[in-house]
Amino acid sequence: MGMKLRFLAGAAVIACSAGAVMIAAPAVSQGASGPIARYTVDASTTSGLGAMGAGGGFGAAMGMLRGGGGQVAHELLLRLGSSRTATGAPKADHFVPQGTGLAPSVPLVTPERARSEPYTPGTMPQGQMPRGRLLLYWGCGEHAPKGQPVVIDFAKMAKGQVPPGLFAQGVNLPDDWEVLASNSTTYGEWPNARDSRSVPARSSLLGPHKVVSTYAPQIDFTLADDFMPALQPRSANLPSGAVRLDWNALPRATGYYAWLMGAKSGGGQDADMVWWSSSSTQQFGGALAGWLSPAAVAKLVSAGTVMPSTQISCTVPAEVKQAAGEVAMTQLYGYGPQADFAYPPRPANAKAAWKPDWIARVRFRSNSTIMLGMPGMDGMGQADGADSSSAPPPSGKPKCKKGLAGIAQRAAGLCE
Repeated sequence: MGMKLRFLAGAAVIACSAGAVMIAAPAVSQGASGPIARYTVDASTTSGLGAMGAGGGFGAAMGMLRGGGGQVAHELLLRLGSSRTATGAPKADHFVPQGTGLAPSVPLVTPERARSEPYTPGTMPQGQMPRGRLLLYWGCGEHAPKGQPVVIDFAKMAKGQVPPGLFAQGVNLPDDWEVLASNSTTYGEWPNARDSRSVPARSSLLGPHKVVSTYAPQIDFTLADDFMPALQPRSANLPSGAVRLDWNALPRATGYYAWLMGAKSGGGQDADMVWWSSSSTQQFGGALAGWLSPAAVAKLVSAGTVMPSTQISCTVPAEVKQAAGEVAMTQLYGYGPQADFAYPPRPANAKAAWKPDWIARVRFRSNSTIMLGMPGMDGMGQADGADSSSAPPPSGKPKCKKGLAGIAQRAAGLCE
């Protein structure tokens, strides 16, 4: 199972790279010129299996072993980019409110620039591409429409033979931008090798924030938005062979997006991989697996790529479930609000010249990872409407508990 999950994750990363949504550079309006510094705070609430690797740690793992669910973790990604060279050694700190559990500050470390090998567009490095095929499905519904799946041969893709028009054109998102070491003269990030503390599950971002560095103006802002609530997805098998995915409505969500990846057991690396997206168009990967501004989400909802905030269910087609096998890794994203700050502030007059010293952006999302079709790993530890109070199996053995503990006991023949 572990090797299979690692293969699924690796194939997902490769496929995401192939079908990335293009993100444009930051748009400059109102006669503005680029700021000296740009700062981004990406805040995530993670539930399900993802909570075990995003701050849930040992406690979340033990909760799963006890057959429970509801594990929640918080995650922060901080990135500072500046057009200035540092005065002396690069140094930056983000001073956070006491409620974060990270006070007084976290260091934004400038990573060493690693030497990268030349890359030829349209090719994949040898040894990084799995063998076999990738079957692409998309859209909510009990059955996949005609024309699906689209089939990718990994061997051909590794040689740069990508079918033309394979992925739909990404929606242009001119209001989205990224802070990277490659587009900054000096750059700092957290977490990093020096400080990789987990964000406490009860952490709060509310209150004053300050970023002080040797290569950018001081950045000050006060947050009135906090981490989003956790997503609690559940699945239910339908008579048609499809699987209905339901989740709780999040008060500040701007839209939802889901994807699934699976492969039938016993196929090894030559097995057919299956990738499904909730998008009504042939759109996969890229920025959809990250943070998106409300303006970007609104455009994606209009394009049918992201589900609207009023939609809290999506049916995975029967053909997808059949091809993906009994267990499929499923991700659900709920995109949230965004807080923007700048100094000096943007003028009310749209025609006035504006040259901010710095701009800052705080984005929120909630995401959950479940194993569709695996008992006890479906959101809150309850899958397919199973009733834990049902009578023991005819064999006389006790009924297996939910979660990983039950799976281990079943494998050992201690329960059914």
